[in-house]
Amino acid sequence: MRTRIVMLAAVAALVAALPAPSRAADTLKIGFIGTFSGPSAVLPQNLYDGFMLGVDQVGGKLGGLKTEISKNDVQFKPDIAHQVAERLVKSDHVDIVTGILFSNIMMAAYDTIVDSHTILIGSNAGPSPIAGKDCSPYFFSTSWQNDQPHAAVGKFVQEQGVKRVFLVASNYRAGQDALAGFKSQYKGEIVGELYPALGQQDYSAEIAQIAASKADATYAFIAGSPAVNFVRQYADAGLMKRKPLYSAFMIYEVTLPQLGDVALGTRSAASWTPDLDNPQNRAFVAAFRQKYHYMPSLYAAQGYDSARLIDAAIHQIHGKIADKQALIAALDKADFQSVRGAFRYNSNHFPIQNFYGTEIEKDKSGMLYVHDKGLILRDYADSYAHLCPMK
Repeated sequence: MRTRIVMLAAVAALVAALPAPSRAADTLKIGFIGTFSGPSAVLPQNLYDGFMLGVDQVGGKLGGLKTEISKNDVQFKPDIAHQVAERLVKSDHVDIVTGILFSNIMMAAYDTIVDSHTILIGSNAGPSPIAGKDCSPYFFSTSWQNDQPHAAVGKFVQEQGVKRVFLVASNYRAGQDALAGFKSQYKGEIVGELYPALGQQDYSAEIAQIAASKADATYAFIAGSPAVNFVRQYADAGLMKRKPLYSAFMIYEVTLPQLGDVALGTRSAASWTPDLDNPQNRAFVAAFRQKYHYMPSLYAAQGYDSARLIDAAIHQIHGKIADKQALIAALDKADFQSVRGAFRYNSNHFPIQNFYGTEIEKDKSGMLYVHDKGLILRDYADSYAHLCPMK
């Protein structure tokens, strides 16, 4: 990995001199990686739906080029993610890989993609190593570094005057990053910290420890579909009012239909909400609901921004995608209208962006939704960029 960074200039020059795989010069090939089977499949499908809306809105031609998109299911298995990544870059010769919701999948596919000098536009997962020492000029994120949303919740909890918090996160890279991020902004007392297994379904033991603690509130990040189990079990234990639940990526558009009124009043933070007030977001939400007949989630918004970013960058280089360095420079400019409003890249190709406090409320029709409670962190950059050798 280090050799890749140190010798970037020489390798880039060599790659530029190599003949491109034989195919139509006016065709853009994209491989979309997601976990499209299993209990967490709804999340990557949101990501994919958002991306495809962006593609459809330009007539199926990102940057004016005929666009071929392969949808690749990795089944939440890192070994399959590695195999799929190898096929996409070595056999299919895609120009861009995108998608990738989970951090363990990102870590399994990342080296294979960027080491081949294929551009990777991550639409969700942002594990800390690829933001820091293992960053690559071939990687861009349209979401956030894993710590960032959790840091925003930490700041939100701090502003609510909560003095003691119990922390719970799934035991994998994103869970570890989550609690690191939370603690970077929360200055109160951490009375307990638990890491249940990734995919765990029963949280009675963890919830019993929380109930017995002196915590004033709980912060949780349970990845994937088991998040619904945690929230229900937490509510069944009578803790919602005794120890209010703050969370991230657990209680939102995807899970609200399953949780119902149990979710009312729970709080989080995010870089995007459906009611974020800017023209491009209002248009996106309306178009998404018309096409798919459900409310877009943060994942859908990030997928949509990925398509918008690619479209803008390829237009800037007049469709000359064989010039990788020109495409990288165009992507780095992030010259597109994000549904989040303000959006620009840090030196490690992770966004510098705003984060907002959120709360689950009901609209006039009685529908639960994620409500923007105001700015928490402005132009917030991740804490790993200084470790990235790119400048």
